[in-house]
Amino acid sequence: MENYRTPVLTASVLAPPAVCALLIPFREHFDNANAALLLVVVIVGVAAFGIRLAGILAAISSAVWFDFFLTVPYDSFTINSSNDVEQAVLLLVIGVAVTQIAIWGRRQQAEASRRRGYLDGVITTSQAVATGASADDLIEQVRAELTAVLGIDGVKFIAGSNQTHAPRLNPDGSVTRGSQVLKVERDGLPTNAEIELTVQHAGETRGRFLLTAATRVARPDLEQRLVAVALADQVGAALSTQEPIHPHI
Repeated sequence: MENYRTPVLTASVLAPPAVCALLIPFREHFDNANAALLLVVVIVGVAAFGIRLAGILAAISSAVWFDFFLTVPYDSFTINSSNDVEQAVLLLVIGVAVTQIAIWGRRQQAEASRRRGYLDGVITTSQAVATGASADDLIEQVRAELTAVLGIDGVKFIAGSNQTHAPRLNPDGSVTRGSQVLKVERDGLPTNAEIELTVQHAGETRGRFLLTAATRVARPDLEQRLVAVALADQVGAALSTQEPIHPHI
């Protein structure tokens, strides 16, 4: 977004007066409502980039220059017609509304893309298990997936059934430290200790992933945490038939 933020902000301010100026030769011959609709198209075009400030600036700029160039008295910020006042206000209101809708749409698209990425990761891991990939390769793949899904610094795997008193990512997606349930979305994952994600299959512990979030606050949501559990379960299924060559990865 940073690559095009400045050009979009510039266009949001300059495009409306440019459009209004182009309409000056025709302003005596068409209804201002048509000009307002054309400016709405400009606002929609700017808002489509999903930058709230740009959409709002385009709405304000459209309302101001619609008033200045296209309402009587011309070349003045005074409006004599109540209809023109309504149209200028509607331009502003519609512009802000369109911007909010565009931002919501982009967020929904990003969320869908993120979920698709999670699903792809789980499917790829399942395929690796099904095709008999080595335990070491599978663990390495899941380590990378866990780091990306949870937004953490790193992951290491330790084979065996021994467990520690470290904070734990549970099968239901909750994170606990002892008996205390941590509010991950609000406070983030613990940064002062590794978080244990148990690797199990058929009720038997096969190992654990130790998750590290030491240098940044990671706030994975419940869905992300459940994906992490699903990935660990895939490793558990693989370890039910083979042991890793390197038990500490």
